[in-house]
Amino acid sequence: MPPCALRGFASFKRNMTQRKEPNMIERIETGVRSSKIVKHQGVAYITGQVGEGETIQAQTEECLRRLDALLIQAGSSREHMLRATIWLADMSDFAGLNEVWNAWVPEGYAPARACGEAKLARPELKVEIIVDAAYT
Repeated sequence: MPPCALRGFASFKRNMTQRKEPNMIERIETGVRSSKIVKHQGVAYITGQVGEGETIQAQTEECLRRLDALLIQAGSSREHMLRATIWLADMSDFAGLNEVWNAWVPEGYAPARACGEAKLARPELKVEIIVDAAYT
């Protein structure tokens, strides 16, 4: 491809990313490794959240408070969650997680959900939750 064609493509590409096109990807609070929220074609992908606390309930409550704030920032809500992926450091905490989760999810709006066991980023962490949600 001749150099002048490449310059034309670069200009076209730059202009396309500056407009609010239907296929545009919006990144919010982007850092070196990840963005807190990525929005694309009506779906907000929320980065994994963890919480502080001694018990699974305390960590889950804090994690869900953080998710609430990010859902609002994304223009979404609990009622618009599509999918939740939950990682527990120990599956023996499953009942404690569900105790808090079930109270948090609005009745009739439960997302598709998966829960598994994984070694989390720090030894004191008990839970990490990742949510995808529709936005308007």
